[in-house]
Amino acid sequence: MNLLRLALPLFLLCFVATALAAPDAQTSFASLKSLNGTWTGKDMNGKPLQVSFRVTANGSALMSEINAGSEDMISMFHLDGNRIMLTHYCAAGNQPRMVATASPDGKTVTFEFLDATGITGSQAGHMQRMVLTMPDADHHTEEWDFLQANGKQVKEVFNLQRMQ
Repeated sequence: MNLLRLALPLFLLCFVATALAAPDAQTSFASLKSLNGTWTGKDMNGKPLQVSFRVTANGSALMSEINAGSEDMISMFHLDGNRIMLTHYCAAGNQPRMVATASPDGKTVTFEFLDATGITGSQAGHMQRMVLTMPDADHHTEEWDFLQANGKQVKEVFNLQRMQ
C-alpha cells in the first residue's frame, strides 16, 4: 500500500508535466502552416525534388505537393479536434491517414499510420510513418517510411531548404 501511495502521485506529476510540455494541436498546426511556400532539395539518391506547401480552405488545411519526377504526390494536413491528421495521396494508389504527435519543443512532428483507403491486393504497400523536422524557418526534413506488402520498411529522407 505504501508503494501505491508513492507511485500514484509520482505518476500524476509525470503525466501533468508531459501534458504541459507538449504543444497543443493548434500550435503545432500553426508551425506546419509556416512551411507555406516552395522548398527544394534532393532525395537520398541525389535526385532533385521540389516540395510546395500551400495553406488552403480558409486556413483550415495545408496542402503539400511533392514533385519528384514521375512520382508526384499530395498530402493534406488538417485539424481534427485536438489532433492533426495527414492524408497522403500516394503514388502507390492508396490514401493512408496518419495522426500527429509533436515533440515538446514543437520542432518535430511525427505522423503515425491510423488507417487507409485504397489498400487492396497488389497495392497493400503504403506509407506507414512520416517525421517532419523544422530546425529553423528555412530548412526542414521529411522522413517517409513506406511499408511494403512483404512487411519490409523502406525509408526516404528529403532535406529541404526554402526557395528565396
